[in-house]
Amino acid sequence: YFDLAADVLAENAHLTYKFLSPYMYEFLDALLTCQTAPEEAFRMFDEMSSKLTEQLCKLTKQLQEGRQNRDDEAQKKVLQDYDLMQEKYVVVLMAQAKIYWNHAHFPMVEKIFQKSAEFCNNDDTWRLNLAHVFFMQNKYKDAIGLYEPIVKKHYDNILNVSAVVLANLCVSYIMTSQNEEAEELMRKIEKEEEQISYDDPEQKVFHHCIVNLVIGTLYCAKGNYDFGITRVIKSLEPYSKKLGTDTWFYAKRCFLSLLENMSKHMIMLRDAVVQESFQFLELCEGYGKEVPALIEQPLEELHVHIGKNTVTYEARLLKALFYEVISWNK
Repeated sequence: YFDLAADVLAENAHLTYKFLSPYMYEFLDALLTCQTAPEEAFRMFDEMSSKLTEQLCKLTKQLQEGRQNRDDEAQKKVLQDYDLMQEKYVVVLMAQAKIYWNHAHFPMVEKIFQKSAEFCNNDDTWRLNLAHVFFMQNKYKDAIGLYEPIVKKHYDNILNVSAVVLANLCVSYIMTSQNEEAEELMRKIEKEEEQISYDDPEQKVFHHCIVNLVIGTLYCAKGNYDFGITRVIKSLEPYSKKLGTDTWFYAKRCFLSLLENMSKHMIMLRDAVVQESFQFLELCEGYGKEVPALIEQPLEELHVHIGKNTVTYEARLLKALFYEVISWNK
């Protein structure tokens, strides 16, 4: 709701200056400008990052002086200021990089990150997002180099790591022929999920599901639908715990891609996988009666018909499309 946010800021200018710091106001202004004029927003973020870089340089110099003078109190204060300034800098940097990320211009995103390496190379957020940039450019070895330390840091409580990070690391292992490492990581995730299910049977955990979904999607994207679809189907077992709005969204995309390619006669699917797909859709139909197919925005004017906004409805629709594509309805 960027338009609404812009209206609120414009209508309450007196409160803006009273309650927002100059940094916060400039950041919000650039973020809102991004929706209509990305080039101008990039320039605004660039100005902000230049100011913050100057501050970081000054603080670095003060830190060096504190070390030379062996003033522990001064060092402690400067370190706190530096961490706060670095946090602000990383936020601006991410917003700036997102402009190019949204246009899938990943080399430019990488360039923005590399430019800031001097101040951010020890920041976890910076390293994680740079890993994502490498991953999107198929630079899997570089991505592994950044993902691995994050995962190893939390290896004893691996479910504390974002599921996307685990999934991307598994895919990076697979794409660099390190299948054993990928399997070991997946076994570790599965083992921890089983322990949680044993301790609290009602709790839903989606890490292993998301890893399988990402791997399945990867194989589907590369045209290996036999393996990819099987992996996607496996990811949602058991359906009572794994079938949700988000997991269904990614699963159905793979099936829609499959049906599109089958309708163009670009691929042939083994009969066993076709049967497995029908069983999967029937199970989704059964378990998806109370699961929304999409979460509607609170201020949306046009609402989806309540009978159509369920996984059950969409699973039936996909099954009907399947019948049509493979001519079982003739």
